[in-house]
Amino acid sequence: MNPDPTEARTAPRHEAGDLPAIEERELPPGRHQFHKERLMSQIHDDRIATAEAHAARTARARNPFLRKAVLLPAVTALAGALAAGALVLLPGDLTGSGKDLATGPALTTRIGTVDPKGAPRLLDRISLAAAEADAPKPAAAGQYVYIESRSAGSHVRTDSGVSKLVSVPLHTRQIWKSTDGSDGWLIEPGNTEPEGITLAGPDEQGNDPKPHLGAPSHDYLAKLPTDPDALLRKIYEETQGQGNGPDQQAFTTIGDLLGESWPSPQLTAALYRAAAKIPGVVTVDSATDAVGRQGVAVARLDEVGGQRTEWIFDPKTLVFLGERTVQVEGDAGEGGLIKPGTVVSTNAIMVRSFVDDMKVTP
Repeated sequence: MNPDPTEARTAPRHEAGDLPAIEERELPPGRHQFHKERLMSQIHDDRIATAEAHAARTARARNPFLRKAVLLPAVTALAGALAAGALVLLPGDLTGSGKDLATGPALTTRIGTVDPKGAPRLLDRISLAAAEADAPKPAAAGQYVYIESRSAGSHVRTDSGVSKLVSVPLHTRQIWKSTDGSDGWLIEPGNTEPEGITLAGPDEQGNDPKPHLGAPSHDYLAKLPTDPDALLRKIYEETQGQGNGPDQQAFTTIGDLLGESWPSPQLTAALYRAAAKIPGVVTVDSATDAVGRQGVAVARLDEVGGQRTEWIFDPKTLVFLGERTVQVEGDAGEGGLIKPGTVVSTNAIMVRSFVDDMKVTP
């Protein structure tokens, strides 16, 4: 059984001495994550595949390191930032200078071997393990859901007309959200100033955003169906027109729910059983998360870009460790610089807990 979920998790923590050096200087106020969450709410409410949503998906393909990356369309985001006098932070910008300073070699990995028929069996075992996990104690009034992860990635950087593939250093991402989703805080080097940014506030139209599958609250998750068929049907209906096809978007949505929220054991098990019903889901014999933990993976290939998203599980306990996206077919990115074997993004979950306030850790 798992330890008390309200306590710090037993997953190995990598202290600062084990991580690549990340220089943190004062950054200007950023609103990147704020706009991403609000745009997702707008897409959910409109439920149509507009040209703006298409631009957002294009932006995601160019910079997949940015998590929850349904971005503002490039032109709109840039115009809004300039009008507000804001500085647009690029992936890998750890100084607030507006320049992409990631210079390390691109992250690469061995491409794991796929079993196209293994997913139902493995996901059944994973769902059983998830259902037997200890449920977290109910959050006390005013508490926040705290999730800490380690992230890194690779992307194409263009400087003075010259493009090259670089990596974003492994770094810590910390997010706090109130259980109703109305308040929150994010700290992530390269995407926020050192003290972080608020995730609260109205959307661009001045409306209070409502939780949904793309930006759920803890309370919202508690109301989702735990019947796999009903859950999958809801996912397909509410993500219609998003992503690179309905099956890929359903897989992506489930992965987001697993990675940056805290579903109950019953809902987690239902998510795995729902994923087993998505066409094209496979198993991968070996995968390594952002902090070096090796495991087995459940994955799906995005045929549009040739990138495979892999959910990584501990091979013994079948606990979810994290997620990574690997280029496995063809070349991608500016000039085809992203080659097969490139780790486009990787994220390892380290801690999930209830805490008493924002910026408080277990």
